[in-house]
Amino acid sequence: MQFITPLAPAYAEIFLLGMVCVILLADLFVSDEKRDITYGLTLAALAGCFAITGFVDQGSESYTFSGMFVADLLANVLKLGIYVVVAIVLVYAQAYIRARDMFRGEFFVLALFATLGMMVMVSANHLLTLYLGLELLSLSLYAMIALQRDSTAATEAAMKYFVLGALASGMLLYGMSMLYGATGTLDLARMAEVIAGGDADDTILLFALVFVVAGLGFKLGAVPFHMWVPDVYHGAPTAVTVFIGSAPKLAAFAFIMRLLVTGLGADFLSEQWQWMLILMAIASLAIGNIAAIAQTNLKRMLAYSSISHMGFLLLGILSASNDGYASAMFYVVVYVMLNLGTFGMILLLSRAGFEAENLDDFRGLNQRSPWYAFVMLLLMFSMAGVPPAVGFYAKLSVLSAVIEAGYLWLAVVAVLFSLIGAFYYLRVVKLMYFDEPLDRSPIAPRAGMRWLLSMNGIAMLALGILPGGLMAVCEYSIMLSLMQQ
Repeated sequence: MQFITPLAPAYAEIFLLGMVCVILLADLFVSDEKRDITYGLTLAALAGCFAITGFVDQGSESYTFSGMFVADLLANVLKLGIYVVVAIVLVYAQAYIRARDMFRGEFFVLALFATLGMMVMVSANHLLTLYLGLELLSLSLYAMIALQRDSTAATEAAMKYFVLGALASGMLLYGMSMLYGATGTLDLARMAEVIAGGDADDTILLFALVFVVAGLGFKLGAVPFHMWVPDVYHGAPTAVTVFIGSAPKLAAFAFIMRLLVTGLGADFLSEQWQWMLILMAIASLAIGNIAAIAQTNLKRMLAYSSISHMGFLLLGILSASNDGYASAMFYVVVYVMLNLGTFGMILLLSRAGFEAENLDDFRGLNQRSPWYAFVMLLLMFSMAGVPPAVGFYAKLSVLSAVIEAGYLWLAVVAVLFSLIGAFYYLRVVKLMYFDEPLDRSPIAPRAGMRWLLSMNGIAMLALGILPGGLMAVCEYSIMLSLMQQ
């Protein structure tokens, strides 16, 4: 364990917290007409964090806060991804939140606090740090969903998310307390040593594992802990929905890696949580794909799609190998990019007083804008796993890891449910290219959104043709992180 300059591994978090204070103060003195200053400072805060994490040399692996906080390659890569994703969300959401009187300092501050929570989760090396990061993220998301106070749907979604989230947090905290009781430590590395040495009570560990996996399942939105996902995705403002469905997935992956793999990765326990994840993965693939077929609201369809994609993520994790973890990391990165682009298209077609969230709103999109119809086609093909889009390679890498782990039957089940899921993605393509448009108004996005959304769509094709670079980063991050434990 390498301890370097005190607080150096947490410089990015400290900088972000300082910038949040600056933004709060600046927002007090700017009028609504000059709110772009707050928006610019928010993007500058994310750019500063990117520079600190990406260019400040912190060594291969460094710790601070008495070993409770770690900066390693896995954490740095995921943090860089989080900064980029949050910045893209803010650019996509700019016109949407302006039209709905949400272009205020509160929105940007809550987004940055949620980002800070994700950063803490990614770098946590201690049960207490993990929980603090998770709660900071969750509380920020509750407030963001309810920010549109005049919306009954948003308020209802926030209450549902809050109540169920509190229940899941309680289960997770109870599981963590049992882990502490069984091992006598909250440090994840030390916990793994105690479990591997056979010094912990197996019965207590198994009960703790059940509560921990249940809490993780809720945060991922996996079956049977998925009840909140469709209502929250549908009820929240689309600008908040795209936030919920993107960057927190990267933090959730890190949470699983830190808790299940680092803390509970002993052979005895890995066999137990593998079977729990198998059941959750199959149920998520089945319910997510089948329920999505019946949806006419695109946001609800994407919510059930998210449940099925979390099933694929769990397949990579349950492989319990470096290749499996790397494929799961690759999959979650690709999924976040897909969610960004798809919800970006909803934001693109929305305007003041109109939410383009129904499937019928995409009818005849090719006649209104052939380019954006092509971008949406690439996104839908990638989500369905149609080559040469990157979604095909992401699913193939996960299935390969599952087969190598000896679960051929599980890979067959996943492929069957993926074929079912292809229907509702291709239905969107059919509506865009073969139906008459209900609305022929011109599509004129801001320059920033136009370029980013176009690049988002093209990236789905480019990464599908040349996925090696991103996969190599994922493999190297996982390998180095596990070697240094």
